[in-house]
Amino acid sequence: MVHDCIFCQIVRGEAPAEYIYKNDSLVVFKDIHPHAPVHLLIVPRKHIRSINNIDDEDDGIVSEMIRAGKMMAKEKGIAETGYKLLFNVERGGGQVIFHLHLHLLGGWK
Repeated sequence: MVHDCIFCQIVRGEAPAEYIYKNDSLVVFKDIHPHAPVHLLIVPRKHIRSINNIDDEDDGIVSEMIRAGKMMAKEKGIAETGYKLLFNVERGGGQVIFHLHLHLLGGWK
């Protein structure tokens, strides 16, 4: 089943994004409306609607997303000064795009 949300389009390379990292299971790109000096989105290639839709088979991708956040924080020079990893869950939790994604935010002085 092919999903057509904007993150699925970005994952497939059909919509523009400033990619920072890619592998077989996820992509990392800059948020187009950053809320911090460093604001990256870590997005699985598999369409998962939200944290509420994670199945047992998705446990690996969630831990890989967190490890990617740690790696990107180090690469962007914010690992030692501090950063946030944030999942927004459903509309009431601030989720706007319904494709699982992890925000990496940091770089404040």
